Amino acid sequence: MIFEKIRDCIMSRTNLSESVVTMQASLRDDLGLDSFDLAELGIELEDVFAVTIPDEDLIAFHTVSDIVTFMKNSTK
Repeated sequence: MIFEKIRDCIMSRTNLSESVVTMQASLRDDLGLDSFDLAELGIELEDVFAVTIPDEDLIAFHTVSDIVTFMKNSTK
């Protein structure tokens, strides 16, 4: 469920297909997100999951899996 919400947020910001947005996908290398895209994605994820993502955590996200792990730990 968490992965699917994150995948949908990423897909809504990009023209990427569902098959490209995997747990192992690199946000920068595979999905082509730059720092501005990541900042906007962070804001959207904060709204969707009703959490706060500190800047130091946001810049530490390298893969979709990193975001999923953060959200699992933040929404307990």
